[in-house]
Amino acid sequence: MRIAILDPAAGISGDMTLGALLALGVPQTWLEGLPARLGLTGVGVAVRDVVRSGVACKQVEFTIPDQPPGGARHVGELVRLVEKAPVSEWVKERAVRAFRLIGEAEGRVHGVAPERVHLHEVGAVDAILDIVGAIEGFERLGVEAIYTLPVAVGNGWVDAAHGRLPVPAPATALLLEGLEVATGGPVEGEATTPTGAALVRVLAAGPPPRQWRLVKGGWGAGQRDPSHYPNALRILVAEQAAEAGRVVLLASDLDDMSPEYVEPLRQALVAEGALDVQTWPVQMKKGRSGFRVEVMAPEGLAERVTAALFRHSTTAGVRRWVAERATLARRQVTVQITPEVAVRVKVLEQPDAAGVRVKPEYDDVLAAARALGRPPLEVARVAERDAEALVAKSKE
Repeated sequence: MRIAILDPAAGISGDMTLGALLALGVPQTWLEGLPARLGLTGVGVAVRDVVRSGVACKQVEFTIPDQPPGGARHVGELVRLVEKAPVSEWVKERAVRAFRLIGEAEGRVHGVAPERVHLHEVGAVDAILDIVGAIEGFERLGVEAIYTLPVAVGNGWVDAAHGRLPVPAPATALLLEGLEVATGGPVEGEATTPTGAALVRVLAAGPPPRQWRLVKGGWGAGQRDPSHYPNALRILVAEQAAEAGRVVLLASDLDDMSPEYVEPLRQALVAEGALDVQTWPVQMKKGRSGFRVEVMAPEGLAERVTAALFRHSTTAGVRRWVAERATLARRQVTVQITPEVAVRVKVLEQPDAAGVRVKPEYDDVLAAARALGRPPLEVARVAERDAEALVAKSKE
């Protein structure tokens, strides 16, 4: 399971997030085309390679045309713009939630209805690009879950429209509710912006798992360049080290749900991070036939998976317990069946130097079989053979 870990030791903002995503390999051309896709004409995208305290970073800055004095957009208008945007439902749901969180926080601070909170035009355009871009950037990164380390808030005071405010500013403090924060660091002034706090709220599933293997990292620069610390957000891409660890098991018995809806339920649970979903027949009270759904989820995603089980089934209650899980160390290789058709293959390392076991990804096998007009079993055997040869060659 490939995951992303936010490391906001110097805080987080929308532009820092975008820079780190580009540093991790998300295409710059995608970001350059984002304003036009969202109907924001005349907006330019500048991407620079910069250094922050000796660390190479990507810096993103949007150039927004001058707006007439007093121009502003209400949060409700921004929500409607996102709802019509040409993005996936995964991106849209989180972006809308981010703007609603910002509206609720600013509304509580200023005593207005959340949807009537207004952002000055330049700030509104910047927020749309930061929020939609950051969320879609993670989608393009291809990770299955996102976690966060403690969020730095900074120290001292920040200048606002109505005077100086203590850090974190009131709206940012509301958006950080429920998140683990870090204080006492080197950042003077505001480290985390409202946009950055909202992104953490809608993207991160909590602290990272206890065991993970680092794959790569990328740094996104902030606008300031202090000499005594890197003003940048680091995003780590990692693989969850599941050789040993704790999981949460969820179970529910159902007798009032048609079995044809089990597969959509399974897909929804896996989309929220479930590691495994099983069903089997059970005999329920009063002689009724039913089936049990048992789900295995990482501890950090248990609440999300539980919510999905409630939302996508007819259950009124879910049993939960924690279990220890031991699995073989694993990695993934990709084999080319033809120059145009590839299959991912899971490689399991057996204990005591007993070699490896290989298992082609089922969905890839079916897709390859359709593309080639060959039986899936035949494609799977070819993928297994080629994967074993690839692994053996890598050990020479």
